[in-house]
Amino acid sequence: MSGQDAATATSTTTVTFTTTTAAGGAAGTPGAAPGPDPEQAAPAVPRGIGASVPATDARAKTEGTFPYAADLWAEGLLWAAVLRSPHAHARILSVDTSAAERMPGVRAVVTHADVPGATTHGRRIADRPVFAHDVVRHHGEPIAAVAADHPDTARLAAAAITVEYELFEAVTDPEQAFAAPPLHPDGNLIRHIPLRYGDPEATGEVVVEGLYRIGRQDPAPIGAEAGLAVPRPDGGVEIYTASTDPHLDRDLAAACFGLEPDRVRIVVTGVPGATADREDAAFQLPLGLLALRTGCPVKLAATREESFLGHTHRHPTLLRYRHHADAEGRLVKVEAQILMDAGAYADSSAESLAAAVAFACGPYVVPHAFVEGWAVRTNNPPSGHVRGEGAMQVCAAYEGQMDKLAAALGMDGAELRLRNVLATGDLLPTGQTVTCPAPVAELLRAVRDFELPPLPKDTPEEEWLLPGGPEGAGEPGAVRRGVGYGVGMVHMLGAEGTDEVSTATVKVVDGVATVICAAVDTGQGFATLARQIVQEVLGVEEVSTAPVDTDQPPAGPAAHGRHTWVSGGAVERAAKMVRTQLLQPMAHKLGMSTELLQVKDGRITSYDGAFSTTVAEAMAGKELWATAQCRPHPTEPLDGDGQGDAFVGLAFCAIRAVVDVDIELGTVRVVELAVAQDVGCVLNPRQLEARIEAGVTQGVGAALTENLRSVGGLVRHPDLTGYALPTSLDAPTVRIVKLVEERDVVAPFGAKAASAVPVVTTPAAVASAVRAATGRPVNRLPIRPSAAVAAANS
Repeated sequence: MSGQDAATATSTTTVTFTTTTAAGGAAGTPGAAPGPDPEQAAPAVPRGIGASVPATDARAKTEGTFPYAADLWAEGLLWAAVLRSPHAHARILSVDTSAAERMPGVRAVVTHADVPGATTHGRRIADRPVFAHDVVRHHGEPIAAVAADHPDTARLAAAAITVEYELFEAVTDPEQAFAAPPLHPDGNLIRHIPLRYGDPEATGEVVVEGLYRIGRQDPAPIGAEAGLAVPRPDGGVEIYTASTDPHLDRDLAAACFGLEPDRVRIVVTGVPGATADREDAAFQLPLGLLALRTGCPVKLAATREESFLGHTHRHPTLLRYRHHADAEGRLVKVEAQILMDAGAYADSSAESLAAAVAFACGPYVVPHAFVEGWAVRTNNPPSGHVRGEGAMQVCAAYEGQMDKLAAALGMDGAELRLRNVLATGDLLPTGQTVTCPAPVAELLRAVRDFELPPLPKDTPEEEWLLPGGPEGAGEPGAVRRGVGYGVGMVHMLGAEGTDEVSTATVKVVDGVATVICAAVDTGQGFATLARQIVQEVLGVEEVSTAPVDTDQPPAGPAAHGRHTWVSGGAVERAAKMVRTQLLQPMAHKLGMSTELLQVKDGRITSYDGAFSTTVAEAMAGKELWATAQCRPHPTEPLDGDGQGDAFVGLAFCAIRAVVDVDIELGTVRVVELAVAQDVGCVLNPRQLEARIEAGVTQGVGAALTENLRSVGGLVRHPDLTGYALPTSLDAPTVRIVKLVEERDVVAPFGAKAASAVPVVTTPAAVASAVRAATGRPVNRLPIRPSAAVAAANS
């Protein structure tokens, strides 16, 4: 059975969310959960900062009533399909759409010639065509789009478009991109960052070198991209989609549509998982163009193959390292070369490279560092923002180097790391002072000293969990156990001069509060956090968050822990302003300042206890509201030597991995991951634990299974069969052994980003443990079976 909840999109068109549930019933507005059963008393729930407040959308998601973009419907709906290039590199000689246009039910076909405004777009650099029109630069690049009255008709019409190509040799090796002919008018080099810090002549008594390769991890969202575009009577358009940065998406769309930004509205629907940018503009722009051309609502629901081909991925990276240390194991100098494969277009590659170069030495004190970083265009699938971009790749490499140093010195890996860890007040190789809490040594000791999981020697062999899964082909006698370590770091918020700002409004009517903020809850729990903040500051029970659209002031992208810091800070400031409005009349009557009135547990009490009333009584009949902004301190771009205060704040994590490796088959089972993390302040314990576990699991995928393979630039098996995500059987036991709550004084509540740093650290820890089990170097992620097979006599 199905239910509907209508929201008016224009004066003539209604957009509805259609979902199927086990018991039927209506779907709520985006991000809102259904109301409680009035016949049942609602159980008491925790509230405020520090409590495990249930997620605002938990009930709707578990009941299947949460509205995603794929559930959208509108009267007079047309369906879209996109024709994508089957080649990685080719010249387009001609595009013939006549056969598609003649098909019954086809309402419009658009190509590059039908783009009324800017023909290229990009989140940082506008170098990506809306539709390829001269040269195809990657497999799956959009060439044309069709709108028809049935999805099958749209797909058949797209397939009927005839494109004549002149095939070129694809440039797929980023090292060859330097000498290859330009793949783009802007050239093949996107950015080069040289970092020079200290004395280039410095040397150490022990020197180790390594070459590392990191594969192409896909965000693999739970739900593939989808959206609905609705034309407006004023000639504009509204796009309903799972955007994570709606204002930027609006501006990109308006430029391509040749419209003023106020005539394009992005309405954010439920986001079905986002560990990277959602939705890619390459999915949104054809929708809007078709809606404007036909004058009808147009829906696009990408197939899983289109999702793999269309959105951006983690940058494949080649890293060369040389570490120098003295005889005591203290680092003297780090030399590195980092080459990132951006794929066909720039996207966020410049920012990813900056993070990679800045964190190339890891959370260690290095007196001398010389790093060269490049991001280049190729004909491979496009790369972009994925959790921990840049930081994850270098973490795998510098931790591999620390294992090599430990082996060369005959030293325990944890002890070597402890001799070199950063602390507050130390300098990064960029010259920036670490002013935030940096309890790296405390984190590493916590995981090192945590009890190891028992060996299965006392368990009957038929009950052993062997690498390769249940009923695996391995033999117990071929299994070796390894223990390894990873220590990682990420930056929070934007970097290199990014103007970080968010605006929020808190409105209270008769004791019921509403938060209006364009911060998108991508699953990181911002809507829940906003409710906790308002409950904490104002003491009210009922708090909701308004659906997000671009009619609200911008809040920026959902990345790098931004919304916990910047948007959460804006909500807190607005709530405090409302609190002042509420308390000032009371304080005036009592002849005291508002600071002498306390709001706690739903009551307002004077400092001396002489006055007390409930928040509900004080709020009755009142309408109070306030709007506030939060803008952290500014940063600066890295200069020509890679120097500068480029980051607002840093977060750290240490992980000890325990793995079992079948040295004959090369299969790996992650037995346990012990995690200690620098979190600043625990805002919601249950939510924080879930985010850390999710980040660790994503890191396990990068370490062992996830790699979007391509041959000659053509993606092989772009589906969830060919792309191996970790399943519940692959997810290891995660032990969160310590959460260090040393508050960052410049961050609201002192909290730090939670989910990116375990993603960054986990692959390095797993690789370290496999090295310990096999004695092999393990210099490639994901780890191939051949890399995990030890010598016969080892």
